[in-house]
Amino acid sequence: MTAYRARLTELDIRRLVQAADEDERAEAAHKLCRSMERAPLDEAGRVAAQKIIRLLAQDAAELVRRAMAVTLKASDLIPHDVARRLAADVDSIALPIIGASPVFTDGDLIEIVRAGSTLRQAAVAGRGRVSRDVAGVMAAEANEQAVRILVANDNADLSEQALSVVVDRFPQSEEVVAAMAYRQALPLHVTERLIELASDAVRDHLIHAHAIAPETAIRLATFARERATVDLIDQASSTPDLGAFVAQLNARKALTPSLMLRALARGQMAMVEHGLAELANTPHSRAWLMVHDAGPLGLKAIYDRAGLPPRLFQAFRSGVDTWKALSAEGIDTSGDVFRQRMLERFLTQRPNAMRDDLVYLMERLDQPAYRAQIAAANAA
Repeated sequence: MTAYRARLTELDIRRLVQAADEDERAEAAHKLCRSMERAPLDEAGRVAAQKIIRLLAQDAAELVRRAMAVTLKASDLIPHDVARRLAADVDSIALPIIGASPVFTDGDLIEIVRAGSTLRQAAVAGRGRVSRDVAGVMAAEANEQAVRILVANDNADLSEQALSVVVDRFPQSEEVVAAMAYRQALPLHVTERLIELASDAVRDHLIHAHAIAPETAIRLATFARERATVDLIDQASSTPDLGAFVAQLNARKALTPSLMLRALARGQMAMVEHGLAELANTPHSRAWLMVHDAGPLGLKAIYDRAGLPPRLFQAFRSGVDTWKALSAEGIDTSGDVFRQRMLERFLTQRPNAMRDDLVYLMERLDQPAYRAQIAAANAA
């Protein structure tokens, strides 16, 4: 207690109790609370500090109560009953405490949410941690503004059910949908629901930042032109199970020669290998061997067995040779630089490909990000 008493001088306490001017009392309250928060208190010291806190919480001046609430908002010194009283005070006092105090129980926070105040619900939603029980009640009952803050808070423990409830309640709210889309982790089912609701920019983020099921990617890839679509080649490159993805493409009749040639031109050799294996009904290891280590006739043999059109073989041959030549130069075949150089070099060879495929590849090459990265790669 000695160190604690040294920080709280007799003058400070006298100013707090006797000063008629509320500004002076608020200044004293701030100093006292800051000292109490920083002091290493034993049990007797905590009891003494909490007596002062109770005194401050009963001060008639809002400014004094606010000074205490703001200074001790994240402190465990505030007694539970005092925290509840402050949470029922005016907003300038209640909001800091509601948004940060560790002494509230889940029941306290749920009670605050159900009282219906927009600002107080928002304060709960933005806390450094929101438990699953509290988050579930907020998802089902809180107003739109608070729910937007809740779903944007990655420290809010939102179950898949709670996230689904939010989508059900606010499907037309662009702000809620966008906030949810940018969460660090989303269940697959929720991601796919959001894709249907989001703006083009948010949908693009969802597709690239979160895994979506192969059948969803295929369906989105065939959306009307006015809708943003999935590039199946990009989706394949990010899928954790490429073999299953390619099998799904084949089952949906989307594993076309055109798609495989586009993938090859963009350096996605693994997709080509799995595609050949799937179409030829052979293990991936054998397809890989035929493409890479079986001599000049290996590719032709697996290509024919896969049933791909003879007129495109030279374009595939050119693509595989280009991939091998670039790989021999020591460039990381999984990196953007490799894929960009692959696309550029493939197109300079004037491959005998369908016009739509060439337009697609030229559009990819002509994207600003690609142009900048290719220039940087050529300058290296």
